[in-house]
Order: sequence, then structure tokens, then C-alpha cells
Amino acid sequence: MKNYSAFDILGPIMVGPSSSHTAGAARLAKIASIIAGKNIKSVEFVLHGSFAKTYKGHGSDRALVAGILGMDPWDDRLKDSISMAKEQGLQIEFTLGDLGDVHPNTVKFIITKENGTIVEIAGSSVGGGNILIYEVDGKPVEFTGNYPTIIISHKDIPGMISKVSALLYEENVNIASMKVFRNSRGLKASMLFETDSIVTENVLDKIKSMDNIYSTRQISPVAQ
Repeated sequence: MKNYSAFDILGPIMVGPSSSHTAGAARLAKIASIIAGKNIKSVEFVLHGSFAKTYKGHGSDRALVAGILGMDPWDDRLKDSISMAKEQGLQIEFTLGDLGDVHPNTVKFIITKENGTIVEIAGSSVGGGNILIYEVDGKPVEFTGNYPTIIISHKDIPGMISKVSALLYEENVNIASMKVFRNSRGLKASMLFETDSIVTENVLDKIKSMDNIYSTRQISPVAQ
């Protein structure tokens, strides 16, 4: 039998009629903006399932734009986010799409930065303001945004997980959860760590300097 928390029963603090369609949407978008980084020029929101059917009526469009602008679900400015985006020169577009066998409240963010770089993030609002990011730049991931998260792209060879885990242990970083994802054996893989505290830039630099590490990205948690 599932144990329910007060958060499950009462729901998140938010502006809007639906925790899934507003609070969750805002959190998804805020994490997408953190992953993409600064200097975002335009965002295409590809809406799937229930998001595609009800995004205007439930305010998901305003919540998604608010998150990209860095707002939290309870920010009173959320209702004016689309006009604020236009004032700031942020180009936004909503398209309806089929993202496959995923949760009905799912969105893909196609983010173009001022330097022309394109970042793609896909995630779902799974209820009660809770979210799940499941894809970054075409690579499978799985994290909730509740913890500081490190995503490390590396060569799929023996010993990589052990080396990074040992370094985090030496630096007194406590691991809340760890997952590994790969598309093909022996090629690129991704390891994902959710940690109990933000990992310092010094530790991230040590990870980046390891052999067979392609990239390292840290994502700060976003409050519910």
C-alpha cells in the first residue's frame, strides 16, 4: 500500500487550476532552462497527449513560458509570462506532436540559444507538481529535479562508474541515487547521480579531467 505525504494530499503551492498542468509544467520548463543555460533565443514547446489538448484552458502555455523565464509555480507573474517573454525578445512557439509511449502530460523543449546551439529536453508532469526528465539531447536520462543532479557522458568501458563514484566518496559527496544509460555497447553512455548537496566546481573539474569523460553537466534542484 502506498504511503501518502501531506504534499500528495494538499498539492503544491502554485498559481493555476491544476498541479499537473501548471505547477508541473512550470517546474519542467525551469529545469529545461537550467539545462540549456543562459542566452536563450527561442523555445519550441512540443506538446503531447493531455498537454496538447488542454494547454490553453489549464494555463500550461503560460506555466511553461514562466518556467523558461525562471519563475516558480507560485510566482504571481506566471499569468503574464507570455507577454513578458515577448517584451524580452524571447521567441516562443507551441506545436502539437506525438512523442510516443510516454506520460500524457509530456513536453519536449527545443531550445535555440543566441550562439545557434540547440538543446532538446523532454519530460513529463506526473502529478501533484512532481516531474520526470527522461531525455536530454536525444540521450535517455531519468531524474526528478528534487536533488542536485550530475549527468556525465562517457565512453562505455569497464571501470568508469567506479572511478567517478570513488572520487565523489573522496570529496564527501553523498549519492542519493545513481543510474546508467547507454544506446549501444562500447560506445557512449551516460551516468546520472542525484546527490544530497551541490557538487563544487572543483569536483566537477576533476571529473571532467578523467580519461574517457566527454562532458559533465550539473543541474540544481527546482523547488515544488
